Amino acid sequence: MPELPDVEIYVAALRERIAGARLGSAVIRSPFTLRTVVPPLSKFVGLKVETVHRMGKRIVIGFEHELFMVIHLMIAGRLLWEQDASGKVLLAAFEFDGHKLTLTEAAPKKRASIHLVEGRKNLDALDSGGLDILHSSKKQFEDAIRKENRTLKRALTSPQLFSGIGNAYSDEILHAARLSPVRLTRSLSPKEVSALQRAAVRTLKNAIATLRAKFGGRFPGRGDITAFREEHAVHGKFGRPCPVCGAPIQRIRYAENETNYCAKCQNEGRLLADRALSRLLKSDWPRTLEEMTSEQPKEG
Repeated sequence: MPELPDVEIYVAALRERIAGARLGSAVIRSPFTLRTVVPPLSKFVGLKVETVHRMGKRIVIGFEHELFMVIHLMIAGRLLWEQDASGKVLLAAFEFDGHKLTLTEAAPKKRASIHLVEGRKNLDALDSGGLDILHSSKKQFEDAIRKENRTLKRALTSPQLFSGIGNAYSDEILHAARLSPVRLTRSLSPKEVSALQRAAVRTLKNAIATLRAKFGGRFPGRGDITAFREEHAVHGKFGRPCPVCGAPIQRIRYAENETNYCAKCQNEGRLLADRALSRLLKSDWPRTLEEMTSEQPKEG
């Protein structure tokens, strides 16, 4: 799922291309994509784009007369500029001053969505209310992280607590902070909270800078926006060496997500229980890196 750094890149690319442009035409190819009926899409045609900004993981295109188009890419939704798209992947197509913007989703389950709203109050109602880490004070961050006593992984990925962070960058932030994903938020010392905030800001800013340098003003194309990047330290790197200590990256799988972490850097060498595998292996499940990597005694 595109997260804060990815959405920021989309927002910057859109702002450069459509700010001040008028919407010439709009076609929704997948009825499920459009989640609202008021105001109608026809009301937007002919209007000028005044703003483009991020709201959590959503992209907000603001038109004249306080009309807003809110695009949520979910997991597999992607935007394409001046590129052809057709078939089942094409969800919607827009024309801005002769240029084409398309919304696509290359997945069996179509989850990407468009909300059309009128008025700032109705736009604010779509905001989950999470804190924007890049523009928060130390106290705001500490209040948010301690608001509920849950694991750090769940806290960072909660849109009600933090804005724009998902599975990938929560892994990266926790690795940078040297904190276990299953630590409870209210167990953190003030020093650890400060370290977590610094790691979050640094990780997100570095990611945005890396993506800006990669695209160089180019609009992201097919396959450019992904949760798995070579520059990531732990996310998607199961089994590969940690860039800090060299220990193999571990993972916990659950539902459609997974948590990647370094047991040595983040959990004093202890392995976290994978629900499926630890239940299957029971007493044979290794508790530490040493148990996992040690040679089994040879028979005879």
